[in-house]
Amino acid sequence: MDGFADNGEVEVIDQPVVGPHERQVDLDAFAHTARTAPPNDNLAGRLGILLNTKAVKLKRYRSAVKQTLAYFVAVGALAAIAHVRAAKTLDIYFIDVEGGQSTLLVTPAGQTLLIDAGFPGSGTFQSKPADPLDARDAARIVAAARDARVTKIDYLFITHFHADHDGGVVELAQLMPIRTFVDHGSVVPEAELTVPGTQDAFSAYAAVRAKGRHIEPKLGDRLPLKGVDAIVVSTEGSTIVKPLAGAGGRNPVCAPSASAAQEPHENPRSTGIRLQFGKFRFLDVGDLSGRPLFALACPNNLIGPVDVYLVAHHGGVDAADPATFATFHPRVAVLNNSPVKGGAPEVFASLRHVHGLEDVWQLHRSTNPGAENFEDERIANLDERTAYWIKLSATDDGSFRVMNGRTGIWKSYHVR
Repeated sequence: MDGFADNGEVEVIDQPVVGPHERQVDLDAFAHTARTAPPNDNLAGRLGILLNTKAVKLKRYRSAVKQTLAYFVAVGALAAIAHVRAAKTLDIYFIDVEGGQSTLLVTPAGQTLLIDAGFPGSGTFQSKPADPLDARDAARIVAAARDARVTKIDYLFITHFHADHDGGVVELAQLMPIRTFVDHGSVVPEAELTVPGTQDAFSAYAAVRAKGRHIEPKLGDRLPLKGVDAIVVSTEGSTIVKPLAGAGGRNPVCAPSASAAQEPHENPRSTGIRLQFGKFRFLDVGDLSGRPLFALACPNNLIGPVDVYLVAHHGGVDAADPATFATFHPRVAVLNNSPVKGGAPEVFASLRHVHGLEDVWQLHRSTNPGAENFEDERIANLDERTAYWIKLSATDDGSFRVMNGRTGIWKSYHVR
């Protein structure tokens, strides 16, 4: 295993270490796996036709899939080169994996960072890895990658070892090359007691990881992404103790003590990063909760303001502490919730009182009793039948824009 480089240099790896199996792809079977992607006019958008919409004829769907696969295989490398040369934005796809996490980042240099890979198989904590052509979340990740015109994952960053975060890796590795695996090492045995299926998911993930390069980052380490500063702020139940640039000082909003973590074993051990591109800042701490999440905010502000905050633990009740929102001071908050998982009423209530928060974007409308959802135009999926993503594009001056994959409409956030 290796540690992160902290000098900002980019390591060049000529060959992927984990890649697709050498076998004939069954296009008809693959057509069955894709769900919904943004309704744009490129081939990747046409790949993501809604599976459950009866109005879509299978023949037309198969044709779109075949077109997309042919494009991906034949000109993928050229498209990737063009993307590297032309891109001036950091692009982030918040992929709908039904209350798990999978967030794809593509840097202006064309490097890819995938934070978590959703569920295995059919999409539950007890699901087993399936044929990759039948895997729900792996297919959704591939659809987002095609839209971004990328053909491999440079860094797969697993925040922690629950099946809604590491479960989709087995299938994804058979569909796309994965070069480097980043995680906090191993799962604690007690985690199986609170979330059954954790050990099986980790064992399957570890078997794939063993075939490639593996990094266990330490606090303060940086991922070697060219032009982007991605610093580790939490891991293994601990957090940074020295404030990041722009942070520091006591937090006047602190409560007497931390909220209890809903799951005490793996979630508080989440590896989180603060990513900065020019003046744009993004925070993703996985399912960090309990004392470690509190420690980033109280008694001292260790993170400072960010532009976009992916709310911890899918917006579960243990992420509702007003002190953390006051510390991170986001312009935009994103919830990677499902209709019933995450999106706690307490989080919605806290978000409505965050000073300076301009918008909340949700992957799903929450059906939890008491949940006061935000505006439909910023909810990607209004029910569980669709799987649209949310896409963000940021520039180094700190401005960014966000698109609802369901409507294809962008909203811009100018420099403030």
